[in-house]
Amino acid sequence: MTTAYINPDYIHPEHVASVLVTPEQIMAWAIPGFFVLIALEFVVARLRGHAAYHGNDAVNSLGLGMISQIVGVFTKLLSVGIYAWVAQHLALFRLAPDSLWVWVSGLLLYDFLYYWLHRMGHEVNLLWAAHVVHHQSEDYNLTTALRQTGSGALLGWLFYLPMAVLGYPVEVFVVVALIDLLYQFWVHTGEINRLGWFDRVFCSPSNHRAHHAVNDRYLDKNYGGILILWDRLFGSFIEENDDDPPVFGTRSPLRSWNPLWANAEVYWAMLQDAWHARRWRDKLQLWFRPPGWRPADVAARFPKPEFDIGHARYNPPMTRGVSAYVLLQFALLLLMGMHFLGIAEHVGATTALAYSAYLVASLCILGALMEGRRLAYAFEALRTAGTALLPWLLGRWFGVASLDARVSVALLTVFALSTLAAVWLGGVRSSAGKPHAALG
Repeated sequence: MTTAYINPDYIHPEHVASVLVTPEQIMAWAIPGFFVLIALEFVVARLRGHAAYHGNDAVNSLGLGMISQIVGVFTKLLSVGIYAWVAQHLALFRLAPDSLWVWVSGLLLYDFLYYWLHRMGHEVNLLWAAHVVHHQSEDYNLTTALRQTGSGALLGWLFYLPMAVLGYPVEVFVVVALIDLLYQFWVHTGEINRLGWFDRVFCSPSNHRAHHAVNDRYLDKNYGGILILWDRLFGSFIEENDDDPPVFGTRSPLRSWNPLWANAEVYWAMLQDAWHARRWRDKLQLWFRPPGWRPADVAARFPKPEFDIGHARYNPPMTRGVSAYVLLQFALLLLMGMHFLGIAEHVGATTALAYSAYLVASLCILGALMEGRRLAYAFEALRTAGTALLPWLLGRWFGVASLDARVSVALLTVFALSTLAAVWLGGVRSSAGKPHAALG
């Protein structure tokens, strides 16, 4: 990653090299593995007769994961840079990165700090506004693991500064953070039952299913990332109960496939409540109260319906043709997203911002298609037509100054056909007389 996004004086060059190469290589190997395991879970669930996957929900979760990675391009050096500055100027000790005990203790300390970040993410409105994205899915499968926030980097880094103060090197911090993150992927499955003693020590699928549940007994429990011992120690542990199966989602269901709204919904709700609150004290404390807390006068004037755990899941109808089209376009966007992540550190900020805007806008349009929005087909036709024509006419693509003629023709062909398909699908839907919602 270039220094286009942060002042290089914040970070020592040797730390930049060690931080930005190895973890990204690990992620490059991990991402294909994620999709192999998702496919395996899908097959196992189908063979067992479990309705573990819904295409629209999976696309939404993976799209939010893509946006999280895109945002990370612009925030990673900021958070790592602050950590590096603190480790350089405020550290109490100088811990050696070639010592095994530093790595082991660093992983344990990181997991402990992650527990408190995660717990505060459920107990403080402002932090919940970021973390809620991860809980919005009404499915529980491995795509849920990749459903990540786009705004968590704004405040999350604060919780890890104790590691910098104690002198853990930047490379240790970044690698143990990656280990903690990768570990948590596999626990987001409903196809692995209880694991005996393992459940008592580590975060496991059973423990984490309880964490994602909205049932009364499970609320605000099981925050551990790798170790569940933190929950046992601090009184936040609960076992999964077969007599009360977990129900997934949030107590204020998202009911949208728009990834930008998924990231903004709680922030917007807090802003509205803060605006309507009469007392300045309430306007301020609202941001730091537990999720769901509202000033009494606001709750009285703008009541919200009681949560119904048996509510129908959000699942707007789609024809097979639209479903197939969305899945194909999303697969193409995934490839583009991987290309973006591969070139982002080598291009200027303007190109990176333009590419990321294209990807995010494309995901929003696909979300509108899945919601059956009336104008979504027109916007999709414009998007695909532009994707077909501009690279062919200009001979370039984001970050690629001279596009190979074969790639240009391939983009022209694929997206020209996509444009025709989008126009045809929109026409079929209109002629069928099916109701549409207004785009927005």
